[in-house]
Amino acid sequence: MRQSFLGGTRVGAGLAAAGFVLAVTFGATARDQGWSPLEAIVASVLIFSGSAQFALLAAGGAALPAVAAALLINGRFLPMGLAVGPSLSGGRIRRALQGQAVVDGSWVAAHLGGGRFDRWRMFGATAVQWPAWVAGTAVGVLTAPSPHLVETLGLDVVFPAFFLALLLGEVRGRRPLTAAGLGAAVAAGLLWWVPAGIALVGATAGALIGLTGRSEEVTA
Repeated sequence: MRQSFLGGTRVGAGLAAAGFVLAVTFGATARDQGWSPLEAIVASVLIFSGSAQFALLAAGGAALPAVAAALLINGRFLPMGLAVGPSLSGGRIRRALQGQAVVDGSWVAAHLGGGRFDRWRMFGATAVQWPAWVAGTAVGVLTAPSPHLVETLGLDVVFPAFFLALLLGEVRGRRPLTAAGLGAAVAAGLLWWVPAGIALVGATAGALIGLTGRSEEVTA
């Protein structure tokens, strides 16, 4: 357990560095939109999701659209949680608490293949990322760098590039590549008619390729 946890912290350090930079961008943008430092920091402490928090900003202060967008974007955590569930331990409450460590980078880092996850590796990766996210938000909201500086330094593209790197590491083989291509095609098509949050949820249709593979394995 100790080795897995420490391995997770090493992986999480790189994820935390990218998260810190994005959190600075969130904090600065929140301040520019009139959020108080306390509001921005509490949002990062409780929500701890870049996609959901930026969705709140994009809603421009309208409560219902903001909550709806955040729920749609974070809908990906439902299948992720179901996937990692069998690898958690204890009763319902304990498993629910452990499930709070399910964030994108940690989930990928903990994946062992075959539907198995190293929960201690996931815990270690998240334990590093959460304080970095909160600290980055505090730096951004308190120093409030200008949007022009954020764009000049390229801070607004750090996380998309980070997720692209994660994707490239996962699409080894025909089936993962097909799933990624299907998800990208579905998202691109939906963007013509629906908001980005819904398109993102629709992109999870690519995961149906995995169900096809599972049924083939069972039949064999």
